[in-house]
Amino acid sequence: MIWNEAKECMSRDEMTNLQGARLSKLVDRVYHNVEYYRKKMQAEGLEPGDIKGIEDLDKLPFTTKDDLRDTYPFGMFAVDNSQITRIHASSGTTGKATVVGYTRKDIDVWSECVARCITMAGLGKEDTIQVAYGYGLFTGGLGAHYGAEEMGATVVPMSTGNTKKLVTMMVDFGVTGIMCTPSYLLHIAETIEEMGVRDQIKLKASINGAEPWTDGMRAQIEHQLGIHAHDIYGLSEIMGPGVATDCQFHRGLHIHEDHFLPEIVDQKTLKPLRDGMEGELVISTLTKEGLPLIRYRTKDLTSINHEVCECGRTTARIARFTGRTDDMLIIRGVNVFPSQIESALLEMGGTTPHYLLIVDRINNLDTLEVQVEVEERFFSDEIRELENLTGKIAHVIQNAIGLAVKVKLVEPKSIERSMGKTKHVIDNRKLI
Repeated sequence: MIWNEAKECMSRDEMTNLQGARLSKLVDRVYHNVEYYRKKMQAEGLEPGDIKGIEDLDKLPFTTKDDLRDTYPFGMFAVDNSQITRIHASSGTTGKATVVGYTRKDIDVWSECVARCITMAGLGKEDTIQVAYGYGLFTGGLGAHYGAEEMGATVVPMSTGNTKKLVTMMVDFGVTGIMCTPSYLLHIAETIEEMGVRDQIKLKASINGAEPWTDGMRAQIEHQLGIHAHDIYGLSEIMGPGVATDCQFHRGLHIHEDHFLPEIVDQKTLKPLRDGMEGELVISTLTKEGLPLIRYRTKDLTSINHEVCECGRTTARIARFTGRTDDMLIIRGVNVFPSQIESALLEMGGTTPHYLLIVDRINNLDTLEVQVEVEERFFSDEIRELENLTGKIAHVIQNAIGLAVKVKLVEPKSIERSMGKTKHVIDNRKLI
């Protein structure tokens, strides 16, 4: 079992001391090896010796994705390129790609962190794990793959592609675990039903991430496939998948604090918040060699809990994310997160978790249309029943977000499925 009890069950004092020592080394490393950080710290009048432990964390400057783009491609690397074993990069759809470099040790740490996550999902070396994240520059595929190999499991590197072939392999190879996006797993579940092989599936657990999802979607996945679904968190700038995951109790995602120092800050003031208060997750990479980052603003909204978990782990837990500061829509002065609408739809029943938000600006007024897939049985009902369902959905969504919306019911499978990150929003205001 890859459960590093020496790290995952440390006392809070022991963890704090370890983090403090590693933070001091991190600051010294970036000050002397990354010109960008050195200039930032000098502008604040800081020297490495000023940071003696995590109590000095708030003296340090924040790092953002813009910093990585400004130093594209290798300006934030802390080692010579000859020591870089692998490079990953974001798609760069909103600007220059974000480039991430890993040393051999970075890859080893990453593999161990993902292996710990797989353990939390109840899987081990006797399992066969299908990796259905995309391989390549995206960190999901290779990150999951190396972690499963580190665990000692049998790996099926399926990636994304032909879903029917994936299901066939799932049956033929006796796959017991799968790692992919939650929305793609629901599509896989639909395909399993279509192929009539539900009783031949040996799947026990899934590890899903790379996009926001709700407890309602988890419940639907578990119901349709008869498995336990676990949430895995990561982002390429920090490492990739494996920064945190939830155990069998699903009361927050355990973050690997021996490698990642988390803090929650107020979105506006950037001041640290207490346990239980929601804000933006900020992470410092305590052991990264290739691309070490100090106080990286993830833009993910959550809270943190340092209480000991029922599973016995003492590592801090971050709550399920409520959204991202950069996927928040502002419509007529109201802050709207897609996850709010997803939760509302799943709670009322009769709908699927597949939806699309279309934002327009008509006569200088922002409008929001929510296209919702409903179960097939509703389309055999009378028009009056469809109208009643439309009104009920509109009412539920308005209660959830505090904004009147237009609801359009669409037939099952009419909203495009994605094998990667699902796109839930079309904002036409940006095109005007």
